[in-house]
Amino acid sequence: MSARRFMINSRSVRDGYASFDGDIYNHMVRVLRLGTGDSVQLADEKGVVYYGTINQVAKEWVAVKITSSVLVNEIDSNSPHITICQALPKGDKIDLILQKGTELGAHDFWLFGGRRSVAKIRDDQQDSKLERWNRITAEAARQCGRPDIPQVTWRPSAVEAASDTGHELRLILWEGEKDYSLKDALSVGGKPSTVIVAIGPEGGFDPLEVRHFSQYGFQPVSLGTRILRTETASIAILAIIQYTWGEM
Repeated sequence: MSARRFMINSRSVRDGYASFDGDIYNHMVRVLRLGTGDSVQLADEKGVVYYGTINQVAKEWVAVKITSSVLVNEIDSNSPHITICQALPKGDKIDLILQKGTELGAHDFWLFGGRRSVAKIRDDQQDSKLERWNRITAEAARQCGRPDIPQVTWRPSAVEAASDTGHELRLILWEGEKDYSLKDALSVGGKPSTVIVAIGPEGGFDPLEVRHFSQYGFQPVSLGTRILRTETASIAILAIIQYTWGEM
């Protein structure tokens, strides 16, 4: 049987060893019942896969001795890096967006507080929310066999999200756009190396936000007569771009 793979943070690796407690320890030792001498693979958020064997199992932590490592290609090296710039939706919709977006090859996720977002993130909640969101992408990457982990970051508003990008192709999905379609945008020029797509919350973008994004080079595009839920829009756009420029 091949060695089990675990998604880790690169900070866990030091001086030829990796050590864990918490969820990784529980899954490795208590669920899978791995022990000293068992071979494992450890993949971090930078696309590095470490090969090693369990060296020590204590009551609440486990240590792995690293024998070799390799920098692997991302899930689809021929696809552009796709950033999903998502206004925070309500409830657990963000979980689905992060899970399915990871499966579909999103490079990273920029979450921001939209003017029409029902859900709000207080300053004192940001760290815990980001930790949880990044755990979701790590687990999704593990389940679908991705060697890298999409990073989730937070921006307080559309202004910060719009102004903080150097992506080659910048799109904003907006139901108010009547003349320029997504198909038009993907038919112009060759394949870009980086793409960012801004997606609004349940109530859509405020016109002022659309103006902000447009000022920073985002092209408003229409999905035609269909009005998609915010969680559906991110899945749809990733699948379309992967079909157009990836290997899907």
